[in-house]
Amino acid sequence: MSRERELIERTHEALGRPVTASNLAADLRALGVEEGMTLIVHTAMSAIGWVAGGAQAVVLALQRAVGESGTLVMPTHTGSRTDPSHWRNPPAPESWWEAIREEMPPFDPALTPVYLMGDVPETFRRMPGVRRSRHPHLSFAAWGRQAEAVLAGHGDDPERLGEALGDGSPIGRVYDLDGHVLLLGVGHINNTSLHLAEYRAKYGPKPVDNQAAPVLVDGRKRWAAYVDLEFDSDDFPAIGAGFELDTGLARVGKAGLATARLMPQRPLVDYATNWMERHRGENGRRV
Repeated sequence: MSRERELIERTHEALGRPVTASNLAADLRALGVEEGMTLIVHTAMSAIGWVAGGAQAVVLALQRAVGESGTLVMPTHTGSRTDPSHWRNPPAPESWWEAIREEMPPFDPALTPVYLMGDVPETFRRMPGVRRSRHPHLSFAAWGRQAEAVLAGHGDDPERLGEALGDGSPIGRVYDLDGHVLLLGVGHINNTSLHLAEYRAKYGPKPVDNQAAPVLVDGRKRWAAYVDLEFDSDDFPAIGAGFELDTGLARVGKAGLATARLMPQRPLVDYATNWMERHRGENGRRV
């Protein structure tokens, strides 16, 4: 059985109708998404069911839910634009490294596709009115009233690419705007906002990662080196579950076939910061 046929049958059995932009927007409103919200979204397209119009319809539903006065934000990360010496899964043969470094195109926010993040953010970044930040590894795309404020300066300076998910990043700007997080068919392991807590939490010393990315500087490609945190999401499911249980601030429901979770980002990050300070010890190890 083809993947699409299986998805059609599963959707028909559960709903008796296809998922559409209209009924998905209605599901999101019932969950608590409101016009004017600043909303950072993580999605798994296959979890939503068979959608008439595919990823485009999902983006349209999200835009309708927040309205023209709202702001929609998605991570559009490009981990494939890293130095090949860092690749582990799978590794590249060392004999390839120089060729990859020489020939890999520089990051271009208009052209470089997202990497291993699914159809929805890839479709979103190309839609009219959507802007994208310039960080070569950890870019974000945004649409709506606060889009420019959310993306401002992120990755613009190739000499200052570190703290890519910190206070000066789109994640930090969503925090400042008292925004919300929507997990649509994914769990807290995908909840990028929790990385902001990794910067803020007092534990350590924190492991760091030496990175490099191909960027354009004055019209010429060069590899920009930078240092950032070595991110660790292994405890994100435990943090998310604790947040939901302890605060009751997450609203859980259905959007299409997907389990959807909507939560205010600021108390989530504050909770995660405190959790990490209690549970992460020396070098980030669990205690």
